[in-house]
Amino acid sequence: MPIEIPAAEGTAEALVARPSNTTGRPVPGVILYMDAFGLRPRIQEMAQRIADWGYVVLAPNVFYRDGSIAELAPAMDMSTQEGRETAGKAAFPRVRRLTPDKALPDIDAWVSALAGLDDVAPGPIGTTGYCMGARLAVRTATSHPEVVAACGGFHGGGLATDEPDSPHLGLENARARFVFGHADNDRSMGPDAVDRLGSALRSAGLEASNEIYAGAPHGYTMADTSAFHPEATERHFQELRALLDGTLKA
Repeated sequence: MPIEIPAAEGTAEALVARPSNTTGRPVPGVILYMDAFGLRPRIQEMAQRIADWGYVVLAPNVFYRDGSIAELAPAMDMSTQEGRETAGKAAFPRVRRLTPDKALPDIDAWVSALAGLDDVAPGPIGTTGYCMGARLAVRTATSHPEVVAACGGFHGGGLATDEPDSPHLGLENARARFVFGHADNDRSMGPDAVDRLGSALRSAGLEASNEIYAGAPHGYTMADTSAFHPEATERHFQELRALLDGTLKA
């Protein structure tokens, strides 16, 4: 179900997924950050699968400054390599424009919106992100340590760079449990970056899994693209569910 959220620089649409077999009792909330290709049926499918584990899932249109969900939806078939590359060329400028100084006030809005949903239980929340959304998930955990108890990041890029605003540098502020499932041979998150991220997690004393999924390409969870890797996708769902259940339902 789509809703509208007052964000830092306008009104943002968001998708909300709720358990199919609801008991009527409030359940924990989760923020799902989309990949660069935006909110679309695949993201709705993933949000619903997570919701059916017993969560309310909020998936915001983090690119609301650039257009609505409908306006930004990929217009081509991304199941071919050519189509995926064409969609990427359209999406990547939006990704570059979503700088931390813009993302952080928006994150405040997403956290507040999730807490304001009637069927979300008070207490800790989880977050998970894909591709560039993994950076947003980490920034949510590091900027809201008092509420974020679980953070997943899958085929993320740029999580641990040499830049002064790299997401990993904020991990000392976090209290969440983390699970990272990195793509194999990923130019945006190579082995050195994975090691840097792991060192930051250990230095912060955080409970975390930081694994490269062998043979899984960047974008492996996205079933509507040529990068889809079914085995890695199922592994990600298993590890994400264990993370959420172990922190938000314990």
